Amino acid sequence: MKSTFYTRLTLAATLIGSSLVFAPAQAETGIKVYKNPSCGCCTGWVKHLEKNGFAADVTETRNRQPLQQELGIPRDKGACHTAVVGGYFIEGHVPAADIKRLLTEKPDIAGLAAPGMPLGSPGMENPKYPARDYDVLAIDKGGKATVFSHHPGAQ
Repeated sequence: MKSTFYTRLTLAATLIGSSLVFAPAQAETGIKVYKNPSCGCCTGWVKHLEKNGFAADVTETRNRQPLQQELGIPRDKGACHTAVVGGYFIEGHVPAADIKRLLTEKPDIAGLAAPGMPLGSPGMENPKYPARDYDVLAIDKGGKATVFSHHPGAQ
């Protein structure tokens, strides 16, 4: 009788331990990306997102301006691709860590932007050129920008 009890206890502990070790990975976060079909740096940014737990649904388009206007992205904060996730816009080479922070903190803003194409940002890495300092901006619903995060370049 004791041996049956201990066998069942050992089996139960093994199954519980196995479920902890083999628990399914956290579900990926879906993100909708709009990019130019010929833009290699945009493709690099999408790969960065996918390596960091995002499931990118990419739409190729040569004209994002109507979408940017609809989302409230100020013209001077534009970049080479636009994404939408969790009710926010993401404009340009915003690192995945900043997007995750945005989705966790849920600030009352319209979205994030990394204006232009900052060297060293995800998708804009190039061993020939040193990374430059850049800021990711939080854009409020009125179009006002404040610094959300700072990313130092090569020292």
